[in-house]
Amino acid sequence: MTSYEILCLLSALALVISLISSRLHRWQQTITITALALCLSLVILIAGKIFGLELYSTLVTDLEQLDFKALLLNGMLGFLLFAGALQIKLNVLKQQRWEILVLAFVGTVLSTLIIGGLLYILSGALDLPLKFSYCLLFGALISPTDPIAVLAIIKQLGAPEDIAIQVEGESLFNDGIGLVIFVAISQVAFSTEPLTISSVTGLFIREAMGGVIYGALLAVILHGMLHLSEERTQYLLMTLLVPTAGYVVADMLGVSGPLAMVTCGIIIGNVSVPKLLKESEWGHLDSFWLLIESFFNSLLFLLLGLLLLLIHFDAELWWFMLLSVPIVLIGRIISIYLPYYGFRRFRDYNSYAEKILVWGGLRGGLALAMAMSLPTGVILVSGSHIDLRELLMVMTYAVVVFSILIQGTTIPILIDKSNAEQVARRKP
Repeated sequence: MTSYEILCLLSALALVISLISSRLHRWQQTITITALALCLSLVILIAGKIFGLELYSTLVTDLEQLDFKALLLNGMLGFLLFAGALQIKLNVLKQQRWEILVLAFVGTVLSTLIIGGLLYILSGALDLPLKFSYCLLFGALISPTDPIAVLAIIKQLGAPEDIAIQVEGESLFNDGIGLVIFVAISQVAFSTEPLTISSVTGLFIREAMGGVIYGALLAVILHGMLHLSEERTQYLLMTLLVPTAGYVVADMLGVSGPLAMVTCGIIIGNVSVPKLLKESEWGHLDSFWLLIESFFNSLLFLLLGLLLLLIHFDAELWWFMLLSVPIVLIGRIISIYLPYYGFRRFRDYNSYAEKILVWGGLRGGLALAMAMSLPTGVILVSGSHIDLRELLMVMTYAVVVFSILIQGTTIPILIDKSNAEQVARRKP
C-alpha cells in the first residue's frame, strides 16, 4: 500500500476507536484511544509471534513505510499547536509569564542534565556504559513535556486556571527549547566538528527567537487577510494557511515551526479574533479548529499505540526500560520543585501546584519522533548487537506509555484536591 492509503485506513480506524472510546466514560478520550490501540497491538504481536500470522508482518511493513517523524514534526504538530494556542488567554498567560519562562527554559536544561547524569551512572552499574553525550541525548528528547499530550488531557480536566496555564504554557514553549538542545547534543554525539558556545548560541537565536519573530509576522499577515475576508468559509480557510504553508516556510527558513505556530495562535486568538470577528462567529472558528484538533489527536494517539509493533524489546534492554520511568520522574521533580522554591518567595500558589506540574508533565509523540530521528548503526559495545537508537526508542516508549496511561489516568485525583483547596480558600 502507498503511504496515502495507509493513512486513510489508519484515519478510519482512529475514528472507529474514537467512537468506541466516547462510550467509555471512565477515562479521557485520548487515553482510551492509546489503551485500545496498545491492546490491539499486543493481540496482533502475540498472534503474529505464536501463529506467524501474515497480518502481523504486513502491519509492521506498512507502519515502517510511514515516516512518523515527518508525519508528526512536519505535519500534525503544526495543526495541533496552532489549535491549542488559539485557546490560550493572553491576560492569564501574562500573569504567569515568568513562571512559564523559567519552567520552559531553566527547567528543560536542568531536567536534561539530571536525567543524563542519572542514566550515565546507572548504565555503568548495568555493565553497559554509555557515553555521556548519549545519556544527555536521552535527557534532551524526553525532558520537554509534549504539548499535544498535555493539551489533549490537562485542559479538559478543569484544573485551577493558574496551574492549568502553567502546564499548558510550559508544554507549548519548552518543545522549541528541547529541540534546540537535542540538535546541539546530537552534533556533539555524532558530528566530528567541535561544538562551540557561539554555535549553540547562534542555533538558539535562529531557532527559538527566529520562530517567535516569524510567528508574530505570520499573525500580522493573517490578520490582514482576515480583515479582507467577507464570508465565514473564507476566514476559516485563511487560518489553515498558518499550519500548512506557514509551517513549511518556517522549516525552509531554519526557524522553529512549533514556536511560530504557538506565537501566531496566541496573537490571532487574543487580538485578531475579538477585533475582526463578530461574537457569533467566534463559535464557528472554535468548532472548526476543535474538529481538526480532535481528528489529529485521535490519529496520533492511535499511532502511539500501534508503534508498539515497531519496538524491538531486546532482553538486554529490559533494565533500561524499567529504570527509564523513575529516572525521568526524578529529573522532572527536581526541575519543578527547585524553581518553585524561588517562586513561592514572591507569590502564593495552590499547595498542589508542584505535584500537578510533575505528574502532568506528559510525554508523547514528540519524544518518539525525536528518538526515531536518531541514526541507526551506532553500536554501544564492541561485539554487541545493541544499537543506540533501539535503546533510546525502548526507553522513550516506556516513558510515553507510562505518562499517558498511568499519569494521565491518575492526575484527576490531584486536580480534584487542588480544586477543593481553591473552593476552601474562597470561603469567608
